[in-house]
Amino acid sequence: QVQLVESGGGLVQAGGSLRLSCAASGSISSINAMGWYRQAPGKQRELVAVIRSSGSTTIADSVKGRFTISRDNAKKTVYLQMSSLKPEDTAAYYCNVVGEVWGGSRLNSWGQGTQVTVSS
Repeated sequence: QVQLVESGGGLVQAGGSLRLSCAASGSISSINAMGWYRQAPGKQRELVAVIRSSGSTTIADSVKGRFTISRDNAKKTVYLQMSSLKPEDTAAYYCNVVGEVWGGSRLNSWGQGTQVTVSS
């Protein structure tokens, strides 16, 4: 089994910063990509940022220049540093991990979500 534990969400004023963390554990043999998605009420889940095993990243245009994604491979942990937060960044943020588990099965796992609320 694979577990993803997210932390770091909360309430912040516009212009403030938050750092999200997601630690993966369990029977993971390799990780291809780790990323963050978000879903606001009444909207579809959308990609925020992803970082691949190569180190390459994809950042959504809506957060480019304000959010940074990084990972610690040894700790199987991905971080999302969010700065200059705006009320429209308010959403539940979900961690996603893609890779393989021991035995060769494909892994595509989601965290439980952490709420980020930005007040104006």
